Amino acid sequence: MKNTLLTTAFLGLTLIGLGQDVKEDSPTPRDSRKIQVLNLATFHMRPTPDENSVEFDNSDKEALMETRQISRLLAKFKPTVICVEIEPSENDKLNRAYNKFVIDSISDKIYAGEINLLAFEIGRLCKVDSIYGINHKMNYDYNINDKITNTLDPITFEAYNENPLMSAPSKMTLLNTMNTLDKLRTINMEDFLDFLIIENADMLTHVGTKNNFEGADEAAKFYQRNLRMYSNLNRVPVTNRDRILIIMGGSHTAFFREFLKRSPKYEVVNAGDYLK
Repeated sequence: MKNTLLTTAFLGLTLIGLGQDVKEDSPTPRDSRKIQVLNLATFHMRPTPDENSVEFDNSDKEALMETRQISRLLAKFKPTVICVEIEPSENDKLNRAYNKFVIDSISDKIYAGEINLLAFEIGRLCKVDSIYGINHKMNYDYNINDKITNTLDPITFEAYNENPLMSAPSKMTLLNTMNTLDKLRTINMEDFLDFLIIENADMLTHVGTKNNFEGADEAAKFYQRNLRMYSNLNRVPVTNRDRILIIMGGSHTAFFREFLKRSPKYEVVNAGDYLK
């Protein structure tokens, strides 16, 4: 099983500050009893060890300008809290880097990619006090099919991976024909988020040996990781006056979509409303 949320290197850059005046845009009616959440799926605009990649050229000035424009679009949500795919144990270091960015707009190589380009820039535009890491690392083997003789349901599993309209390589090829804004629009669509859960977890339920559940057990680890990440979100101190922006790799966003839509605490706003 191939992980689908991947990218190329980010070597650091200096972002020239844009104006702080961002007009609030709230196209989604809200329930005042709940905390509004913009749950944004992105790709990792930094080096990853993953097999497939969404392309992003850090040396392309036009692409970097586009991320600044995207940040201004997302800043219309007016978040008061921003959460990112970093371990909570790094919060102090993360916020030192963020506070430095607010002052001089110089990106930190440690937090390269979407954290610098989107989270820090949106935080600066919206004068967000702190950024919170909610990641929780857990290893799981999405290539378990290559390590056992799959007798559970190899026909379905292989047919899925060989389907040019469904498999990860074809999805990545399509994304890589798009500019950054269109990539984000596509990744945040409901059918693409469904694909990310299927690709990264659910297809493993078709993998196993007689009377065993090797694939399902690996998928369960990925479910567990995302549930723990969601628990980390619930540790963030907020009130119903806060507006939370979550920026993570798409597979985590896909799981959070499922958790958030049933939540008595949060109200999800449509990310697509802010990517126009």
